[in-house]
Amino acid sequence: MSDTMDTVTPTQGPRTATGTMSLEDTRALWASSDPVALGMLADEVRRRRHGDRVTYVRVARIDATRPEFDAPPPGAGELRVTGRPASVAEAAAFLRGVVRRAGGTPVTAFSLADLEQMSGGPQGLLATLRVLAEAGIAGIAEVPLDGLADRRRALDALAGAGLPAVRFTVGRSPLDLPAWLHELRALQKATGAMSVFAPLPRQVDSSAPTTGYADVKLVALARLVLENVSSIQVDWSQYGPKLAQVALLFGADDIDGVSPVDDESEGRRRAPLEEIRRNILAAALRPVERDGRFAVRE
Repeated sequence: MSDTMDTVTPTQGPRTATGTMSLEDTRALWASSDPVALGMLADEVRRRRHGDRVTYVRVARIDATRPEFDAPPPGAGELRVTGRPASVAEAAAFLRGVVRRAGGTPVTAFSLADLEQMSGGPQGLLATLRVLAEAGIAGIAEVPLDGLADRRRALDALAGAGLPAVRFTVGRSPLDLPAWLHELRALQKATGAMSVFAPLPRQVDSSAPTTGYADVKLVALARLVLENVSSIQVDWSQYGPKLAQVALLFGADDIDGVSPVDDESEGRRRAPLEEIRRNILAAALRPVERDGRFAVRE
């Protein structure tokens, strides 16, 4: 990642003598019925790291299963190739075409979990990633941490291929969230691979949907526990402007998935670029647009 995301050693909430929040403290905060106090702790950490800056990225998604794709919209700061290609060779050929047409816009691609399965497991993943790196992509689009057969070997393969992962995600909320976050902190200590973590689950159980109350607590706790991860992200397209704005006050500092098409059909204030900037400013924070490499866009 570029240095557009500052790294400052934070101080945050309850601590052990070693300076790192214990699992016992984490469980107590997760069980707390005072989200405001939790949010204040997480917001302090976020501000120590990033000041009043909130980054956001406008993303154009390209389906790898389509033989043709439209020219990328000029507003896109990241071209994200989705889907699961039939083979590594087809994936590389498709990516070379996207990179040629990208005009310098960073291209990210695929889920690391899908690539692990395509490669026959962790043992073949490094070779696959090297082929994709040669195609010219800026990084792997998503690492679903609960979808990998072997997290440590998968992250080592990323490092071996010289490919960064643009975002780390979780498919479903774990049963023991505090323990899960502590496992991730240990994994990050061992690998240093995670720069951006999106803690809100990508899949929600319709029989037990999450609430906004639980969502912002999760964001705050991720910010507090993962002191060795630079940024906590929320997905604008999946969770919507209202939750994204509140999450900024609970420790999040990066917003993913803003539309690259600045449609003003419902008025300028409802156009995506204006709306994202307005929401960040309303939280008394400073919006900074970035690209898929986390470089500031002028």
